[in-house]
Amino acid sequence: MDKSDNTLIRPAEAADVEAIFHIRTSVKENHLSREQMADMGITPDVIKETIAAGPCAWLAEVDDSPVAFAMIDVEGGCVFAAFVSPEFEGRGLGSKLMAEAEAGLFSANETIWLETDGKSRAYGFYMRLGWKPVSTYENGDVRLEKKRPQTGK
Repeated sequence: MDKSDNTLIRPAEAADVEAIFHIRTSVKENHLSREQMADMGITPDVIKETIAAGPCAWLAEVDDSPVAFAMIDVEGGCVFAAFVSPEFEGRGLGSKLMAEAEAGLFSANETIWLETDGKSRAYGFYMRLGWKPVSTYENGDVRLEKKRPQTGK
């Protein structure tokens, strides 16, 4: 059965903020609680304002239920977040969301970046998508970069 038949990738809206927080707090790897996110300045109001400011977040739905999301910082040129609910991993949702995120970032940036734990499954996922490590931090996080694909113009 083709799992993509019941999958929709769409721009996130302010009404999706609770679903985004639910997905973010459901992950096993790189888990953060709502309280931890609030301590970092990541609150529902901040995410609503960010989404309202421009196309910067996408949501993946399966059977009309939100199960994954990605967010970018266009001005900063980075992928801010990309998370898939554990029970929906391995269905290609992360790859589809990253394609949207990368396109959004490449619309304004020649080189884009993200950071992730060098020992995480996410690290391997990003490497498979063509991201390249450029530096490693003392805490084990790795900065990955990707250059805009050259067009044959």
